[in-house]
Amino acid sequence: MDLILVVCGAGASSTFLASRIRSLATERGLDVTARAASNLDLSSRLADATVLLVGPHLEASFPELRAEAATCSVPAGLLPATAFGPDGATDALEQALALLDATNEGSVNA
Repeated sequence: MDLILVVCGAGASSTFLASRIRSLATERGLDVTARAASNLDLSSRLADATVLLVGPHLEASFPELRAEAATCSVPAGLLPATAFGPDGATDALEQALALLDATNEGSVNA
């Protein structure tokens, strides 16, 4: 099962988004789950992650967060400003799936 780790500043916004992503994944029959984390506990959560999605309010920190994820071979994406809106979970799940596809294609072509 793939784990999408959704990171925001304190973990509150990401908790709601992760819950909606899990529901969507279940509706679609995907073998994917999502969990929330704060950027402060990211290092302890990355080992289990398959994809990292970073809240838009952490854009200034994204290069560092992406680099930290890369040390664990976890692809990272910056969520759009609409991520916590009505269609945010759909957009976030699609972004995560695209990152997974790109990662899988890279390992096949390597």
